[in-house]
Amino acid sequence: MSTTLTPNLMSENVNQSVTFYRDRLGFRFLAGVLAEQDAMVEAFSADAPLQWAMLSRDSAQLMFQSRSSLAREYLPLNDVPLGASASIYIEVDNLDRLLAGLGEDVEMLLPDHTTFYGMREMWIRDNNGYILTLAQKNA
Repeated sequence: MSTTLTPNLMSENVNQSVTFYRDRLGFRFLAGVLAEQDAMVEAFSADAPLQWAMLSRDSAQLMFQSRSSLAREYLPLNDVPLGASASIYIEVDNLDRLLAGLGEDVEMLLPDHTTFYGMREMWIRDNNGYILTLAQKNA
């Protein structure tokens, strides 16, 4: 059986995706591959364009891969619009702290609310158009 699930999301600009998830959502940069060089890096530099990056926050992991790089591997993705027909559900231990760091320019799709199943949630759109559900267990 599976031991991990790590989405690999298409991005027009991997560096901007790393910055969004690091600065707004508290993810950590784990590794990247430099654009046009196929060279691995373990430290993020905004000045070094990436074609792929892996990020983590607690036990959650995400990968971002440039459209050109991903389309070379998966030809059917060549003309697919970003944003997919799915949402990414991210459960956190302190939603208020996360909200405080989002900034006012993040697109809010559904404001902070409590669901019938006891989760406090809100929906935002990331810099690529993906819908993120940010959730915390209600106390």
